This record gives sequence, structure tokens and C-alpha cells, in this order.
Amino acid sequence: MSTNAPPPLKLGTRRSRLAMAQSGQVAERVRRLTGRPVELVEITTFGDVSREHLARIGGTGVFVSALRDALLGGGIDFAVHSLKDLPTTQPEQLALAAVPVREDPRDALVARDGLTFEELPDGTRVGTGSPRRMAQLAAWARSLGRDIEIVPIRGNVDTRIGYVRSGELDAVVLAAAGLRRVGLIGEATELLDPGAVLPAPGQGALAIECAASRTDLAALLAELDDPRTRAAVTAERTLLAALEAGCSAPVGALADIPEEGQDVTELRLRGVVGTTDGTTLVQLSTTGRVPASAGEALSLAQAMGRELADEMLAKGAAGLMGERAH
Repeated sequence: MSTNAPPPLKLGTRRSRLAMAQSGQVAERVRRLTGRPVELVEITTFGDVSREHLARIGGTGVFVSALRDALLGGGIDFAVHSLKDLPTTQPEQLALAAVPVREDPRDALVARDGLTFEELPDGTRVGTGSPRRMAQLAAWARSLGRDIEIVPIRGNVDTRIGYVRSGELDAVVLAAAGLRRVGLIGEATELLDPGAVLPAPGQGALAIECAASRTDLAALLAELDDPRTRAAVTAERTLLAALEAGCSAPVGALADIPEEGQDVTELRLRGVVGTTDGTTLVQLSTTGRVPASAGEALSLAQAMGRELADEMLAKGAAGLMGERAH
């Protein structure tokens, strides 16, 4: 056996089918990029073992702290996270080396009998573990004059779809990106228009993280970064941070960057916060001018996030987030 072969890069990932699928896709890209083998290291996080609802255990960071500990301890070289699970404050000792091209950010409805949301009858039981989805689905149902029951659930993609297949629930709502990554998008009966249900900040995007001291590795991984996606999620996450909300708070946000023209063009940012029963929603949007460079796009994205947060707070958003865990 040759002694010159470089050692494999160790990629830390959660153990779920979805986490393994998205980490496997990143591993393949890193192999092609570096010519080095990449080994998946499965790590169990607090969010994986706790059976509590996310809003109760705090949400923020419960799926990432064990991975970050392994990074800082040298047990792994880099980690792949779902960006929406990352706390909005980036630790100095860790580098967010790349945010690859975003998958579909929308939420997906998986309902019995091929139903869309507007076709769901009164009394329908809809499962979701997300206060953000609860707030917007309840408000949407109310606007249709519909009375639905929203049931809090936990579990992986297969478990959630299983609730509908078994007849325990009439429908569940989950991220379209997750369904696409595990090859189950065909289960969706409707992709929810962001005009009705805004996704979580950063939904559909991945975060590739390594120790800040590993500058050579960070530079390599940066080849996977997509400036358009990074600008969009920066706007969304700045809004979340400026609202001082964690990832379990009922906050939705989506930044749209048109595809054509320059790499980074005009941003539109939409945000929503609401009570989980959907009786009160604060939903606003703002647009920003065309930035001249990717670097300027990030500062403009941050400015837009802060500006929209200020407008939402002025409309009473802070009082709607009191249910979140501290």
C-alpha cells in the first residue's frame, strides 16, 4: 500500500437519513475538488436524542453543538449542517467556509388523497413541529374560513410521512429541500407558495464549517460557496438575529435574488412573525438596490435584514415571540 496517499478528510454529520444524504452529496463534491477521500463521521446531537419539542428545548444550536465540539477537538475536519439549524452568531474559532447553491426553500404539504392545502376539509389534522409553520398554516386556514387542528410532531422525514400513510394524521408539512435530498419529493401533494407560508430563514441551504485555524481547508471548501445563496441567507439570518429570535421562534423569511444578470442582483426580503395560533401575523417586505459586488451584496443583505426587523418590531413583532424558549 502506498504511504503517499493523503489521509481521508473527516466530515462530521448527524446520523439521520436526510443529514447523511446531504453530507454524502457534499463529500462527493469535496472528493472531486481535492482528490482526497472523504470519510463520513456520524455524530449524535442533543436534538437527535431529546424527544422534547424543539420550541421547548430551545431550538437554537441543539443539532450543531456536538458537531462543533468535534471540529474544535480535532475529531473531524469539517462539518455539514442544515443552515437553518445554525445559531445566527458565528463563533470566532469556526469558519463558515461555504454555503453551496440552495435547494428549493419552500415548505411542502404531504396530504392524504393528493389534497392541496386549500382542499383540506374542516377538522383536518395537520402535523408540524415548527411554531413558524403553525402560525402561518393556522392564519391561512382561518383566511379560508377553515377549521383545522395543528398537531405538534417530531421525527425524521420517513416518520412524518408515515403519520399520513397510517392515517394518524391527514397531512404533514416539511421542507421541500429535505424531500428532494432523500428522493421523496414525489410524496408532496403541494409545494406551498411563499406568499402563503414563508420558509425558515436559511431553509434549503447547507452550511459547511471548519476550524478557523484551518485556513488551507477553508480556502478549498470556499470553492463550493455560492455568492447568490450566501447573500440571500445572510439577509434572512440578519433579520432573525435582529428580531433576537432563535430558530425555534415563529419567524419566516425569504430573500429572492433574480437569476438573470450579474451574479448578485437586486434583493427582495420578506419576513413574517406570528402567534402560533395564527390570530396575529406581522408580515412585511423590503427591496434593496443592485449591489456592485459580492462583498457589497453581503453588507446590503445585512442592512436589509436589520431594516426589515426594525419595521417588524415597530409593528409589534416582539410581543409575538414571547412563547419562544430562552
